[in-house]
Amino acid sequence: MTLRRSLLTMSTVCLSLALLLVIALPVPDAGARRYDNKRKNKAGVFDYYALVLSWSPTFCDSNAGRRDRQQCGRNRHYAFVLHGLWPQYERGWPQNCRVKKGNYYVNQNVIDAMTDIMPSKRLVIHEWKKHGTCSGLANRDYFALSRQLFKNIKIPPRYQRPNSYITTTPKQLEAEFIKANEGMDASMISVHCGRRKRLKEIRICVGKDLKLRPCGRNESRECRSKTLVLPPVR
Repeated sequence: MTLRRSLLTMSTVCLSLALLLVIALPVPDAGARRYDNKRKNKAGVFDYYALVLSWSPTFCDSNAGRRDRQQCGRNRHYAFVLHGLWPQYERGWPQNCRVKKGNYYVNQNVIDAMTDIMPSKRLVIHEWKKHGTCSGLANRDYFALSRQLFKNIKIPPRYQRPNSYITTTPKQLEAEFIKANEGMDASMISVHCGRRKRLKEIRICVGKDLKLRPCGRNESRECRSKTLVLPPVR
């Protein structure tokens, strides 16, 4: 009986410890979870958009840019251009979502209509296949929305067509965009830089209701450089 009571006591203690461990475990943040496999990469299932504006002179100063005559050739004077409109989860993002047969094709008329703000046929097609397919929209509507959101953002004057190098800081750049755009705050914009402290892109976060909103985890890896350099428009 003594042995039996001892075993029962030990079992009770172990069960109590296990329950305490379960209670002590942190509860996952529902807003920061990754989507499960049943929802991942499903068209129309996402939390918000990241509107991505790249600094064209930085790209044109790269090896890839020097080969891209459509965006970086003579008389191609671009400053901020639309890189893309990315459906995002709070953490992570969908990509290459399945769409109806035939919807992977982007009509040339749609491509031509975007080249003033998205000056690369290859980029337009790539952005649709990787990101646009996850929007739940037809490609014509996706690019129309991309244009609308791009046009809604006011670019501060000194970043519109500078003919000399601009040296600033990530925080100062953010502050200037916040001042120029009503309703924007620091949680809604993220600055990203590349090699030699060059501005690569900014990301502005927009909800499904098309209103500015705080960014998720994806935009947290912003530029950590103390200075930020913007090459001039060609």
